[in-house]
Amino acid sequence: RDIFQNWEALALSFPGYVESMIFKFLDASTADGYNPYHIARDGFDWEVVDPTNPWSHIGYWGDHQVVYLLRLLEVSARYHPEALERLLDRRVFAYADLPYRIRAHSAMLREPATTIDFDHNLDRQIQGRAASLGSDGKLLPRPDGTPYHANLVEKLLISVLARLFNYIPEAGVWMNTQRPEWNDANNALVGNGVSVVTLCQLRRLVAFCARLFRATPLAGFELSSELADALRQVAGGLGRHPVPADGRISDRERRSVLDALGAAGSDYRQRLYTEGFSGDRAFLTVPELGSFWDVTLGHIDHSIRANRRADGLYHAYNLMEVSEDGIAIRHLDEMLEGQVAVLGSGALCARECADVLDALRESRLYRADQDSYLLYPDRKLPGFLEKNTLAPEAVLGSAIVASMVEGDDDPIVVRDVNGAVHFRADLRNRHLLRRALEERRLSDTEVTEILALYESVFHHRAFTGRSGAFYKYEGLGCVYWHMVSKLLLSVQEVLASVGGNPEEEAVAERLRKHYTGIRDGLGVHKTPDVYGAMPLDPYSHTPSFAGAQQPGMTGQVKEDLIIRLGEMGVRVEEGRLIFQPQLATRAEFLPEARTFRFIDVDGQEASLHLEIGTLAFTTCQVPVVAHRAGPPRIELTPREGPSRAIAGLALDRATSDAIFERTGEVRRLDVYWGFAEE
Repeated sequence: RDIFQNWEALALSFPGYVESMIFKFLDASTADGYNPYHIARDGFDWEVVDPTNPWSHIGYWGDHQVVYLLRLLEVSARYHPEALERLLDRRVFAYADLPYRIRAHSAMLREPATTIDFDHNLDRQIQGRAASLGSDGKLLPRPDGTPYHANLVEKLLISVLARLFNYIPEAGVWMNTQRPEWNDANNALVGNGVSVVTLCQLRRLVAFCARLFRATPLAGFELSSELADALRQVAGGLGRHPVPADGRISDRERRSVLDALGAAGSDYRQRLYTEGFSGDRAFLTVPELGSFWDVTLGHIDHSIRANRRADGLYHAYNLMEVSEDGIAIRHLDEMLEGQVAVLGSGALCARECADVLDALRESRLYRADQDSYLLYPDRKLPGFLEKNTLAPEAVLGSAIVASMVEGDDDPIVVRDVNGAVHFRADLRNRHLLRRALEERRLSDTEVTEILALYESVFHHRAFTGRSGAFYKYEGLGCVYWHMVSKLLLSVQEVLASVGGNPEEEAVAERLRKHYTGIRDGLGVHKTPDVYGAMPLDPYSHTPSFAGAQQPGMTGQVKEDLIIRLGEMGVRVEEGRLIFQPQLATRAEFLPEARTFRFIDVDGQEASLHLEIGTLAFTTCQVPVVAHRAGPPRIELTPREGPSRAIAGLALDRATSDAIFERTGEVRRLDVYWGFAEE
């Protein structure tokens, strides 16, 4: 499920492959908007329900697929500005055919943790097609057996709509596909959890699509009529409930919005599952799509800002409580994941991002001994004998509970030898408790009272998973180093968006200060006694009571590669290679002459002599020698002919393409950053 996050870094080294990566991703996405578990050389596969295996499980991840797809799209747009636009109306993409059937919206409200059925008959059909056709047999077929094709517009829209079908205003995206998000330590949130993290990621994708679609010279696009109907239903549902100019959305209106969007999703999936795509096409104009993006962004931006906490941080996940009167929201503790998501969403300006970082540094998430940040605030859990104990005032204040304690042959609650009152040991969850209460023919009011008391004792609805129960493995008190690198990258991206006027320079300086602090808190910058291990070795996390734990390379390496390119000032805009050294420091430059060894574009080992005050790295295997002094310019050494000087720190499109494509025409770049000498 995580292969595409590594491909993002790979695409920066081999940008010519990025569109193929996008095809690989989208051809493995389903017509209901999700991706399977595994991508492999021979296609994709999925998890299967196995009645003999208690650990077998099925479901879809949410935020993974939004994030990974978006990052590849952004790389393509930067390196090949016209590539995505050319694909918008071309029917060259396929759909994965998976034997998962997402239930109707009404059924998901009744059982939010059990929402996907496994179609064993369809599974056998798909496997049979694959046996005779190969991996193409796993694709959604037309009536004649050939793969059904869609254009890029359709593929992007279903990825967005699948999340909007589960959008809850001011709460986030409902986590109802039986799988957690990127941080699977929060796996218990599935069902009752609502993700602000996914909402932030979705915001960035929607803004990207809006820019992409509006840039086209086409009048509009054809797409499957079923999907066009779903889009119009969603647009209508959002449009009928405009974002309030001030104030909040009521619980009742929140339920109305979710019901409207959920019904659109149910209608679309029902047609898809029972009849398949009809083959009918609908035409959506660019202005109609523009209105859809506008109303969607308006709702998302309002919801993100509604999740700003009093301390200046942002909520990451919420809990939903559904009733006939509406949907109420309960907030969970602050999480680092939420701050990273909002910083990268594009919803905040640079100054607001700096404010979030200020608040983060002063929050419970800051861990002074590691000079870094926890995933969530640390806390002491109750001991075993402290659990399942009713407060004395709760017993005395409830006539029904008090009556149960005294002389009941089949008690719901029991009193121990010390006088403390507990729920009966076999009542492991609210469903078993409700069943026991129903056998007693209690009134609805009494049942509700006891269920509320049970929740106040166990807090099952607020249980997040090992994130709230372990003290290691992304649990309480842990610094998870991959998330810290994600934080660092998000700050770097915000910095890159800041202009050069004096007013913004003050904000940029605040951001640079935070960037330096976060970077210095990473393990590679620590001594072994502080880090608890060799700083250059990769480790997953650091708990509160020990040094770095769980050796092995996580996805952090991807973030760190991208971060390092950014620190060297490497940027690509409109297909042009640009050097913008905002984050390089004097300490980076060599204090003495050195030899730089690298593998050149011909695959041969090569070396360069580096002088004092320089540093070197490669981009697409072309060596770049950075010089601290001198007026800002680039000196290009070609394969043939003399070197030539280029004013400024940007290459033209043709030269940039030659580097990206490894043609060998460019053998070396000397970049003079123009730092003032001390």
